[in-house]
Amino acid sequence: MSPLQIKHGSSKHSAYDLRDPNAEVLETHTLAAVVDNESGVLARVIGLFSGRGYNIDSLTVAEIDHTGHLSRITIVTTGTPQVIVQIKAQLERMVVVHEVHDLTAEGPSVQRELALFKVAGKGEHRIEALRLAEIFRANVVDSTLESFVFEMTGTPEKVDAFAELMRPLGLIEIARTGVAAVARGR
Repeated sequence: MSPLQIKHGSSKHSAYDLRDPNAEVLETHTLAAVVDNESGVLARVIGLFSGRGYNIDSLTVAEIDHTGHLSRITIVTTGTPQVIVQIKAQLERMVVVHEVHDLTAEGPSVQRELALFKVAGKGEHRIEALRLAEIFRANVVDSTLESFVFEMTGTPEKVDAFAELMRPLGLIEIARTGVAAVARGR
């Protein structure tokens, strides 16, 4: 038995585990809010987050009902379970918000993001970038003698993975739309 096991009576403790066992775990949630499509609504929703010190990891907004003047705001945010409940409750209290869904808590959902990657390179780097793009099913949407622009859709994790592989090959710019999400099934 190691000295650490003797001291704590168990092998579950580690001298390198510096996490506070009493600290709450942060969770990432995807929220979808149907709101009035009118001037200032997005600013009010963002103000709710910034005024309370909540971070927005991803934000997408688009009109979903032209005749009803409704838009859908999809927000990815991170916080403790209590903070997520509080965010949802505060969104639901806003007059311009018609409904709020916590897609993470409600069950399986489909999440996708569109990204454009500008990659500059010649020779072997250029060939390797094209090979990786094929593996990731990224499309070439622009090409010059010195660069490519790839278009890819997928989960945020897939977009992140592609970006990491492209960095050493000459990634010079990324444009991302943010997460679009919808619940699976009925």
